Amino acid sequence: MNYPLVILLCVGLLDQTARAIRMDKIADSKLCSDAECSHILSMTKALDDFIAPDCRFINIKKGQMVYVYSKLIPAEGNGVFWSGSAYSERYVDQMGRIGYFPAVVVKETHVFTDSPVQMPTTDMDFYCD
Repeated sequence: MNYPLVILLCVGLLDQTARAIRMDKIADSKLCSDAECSHILSMTKALDDFIAPDCRFINIKKGQMVYVYSKLIPAEGNGVFWSGSAYSERYVDQMGRIGYFPAVVVKETHVFTDSPVQMPTTDMDFYCD
């Protein structure tokens, strides 16, 4: 085994964790397509621009495709937020970055699962780096 490589990897992970900022939870549970929330729930198209208020969220431009990985189940008084990643040819700098956005700024164009799984959110769902 290559121990120096393992040590460098561990140090890198610890450094990333040290710079992370714990933010307030937006919801206590979420809907996902699988237990790991790793598969896409649905595909959407942005109806309007959305500017992220903090690092938990992503910027969305009108017309972008947004892949939805989870849908937060709102606590009383909170809006409905989904988690996903925005894609378009014009905004390649954001591609692959996952964050939250209001459900009202997108329209679902394709749903990939008819029976989502309800999962509890964790503190890691709301960390910023």
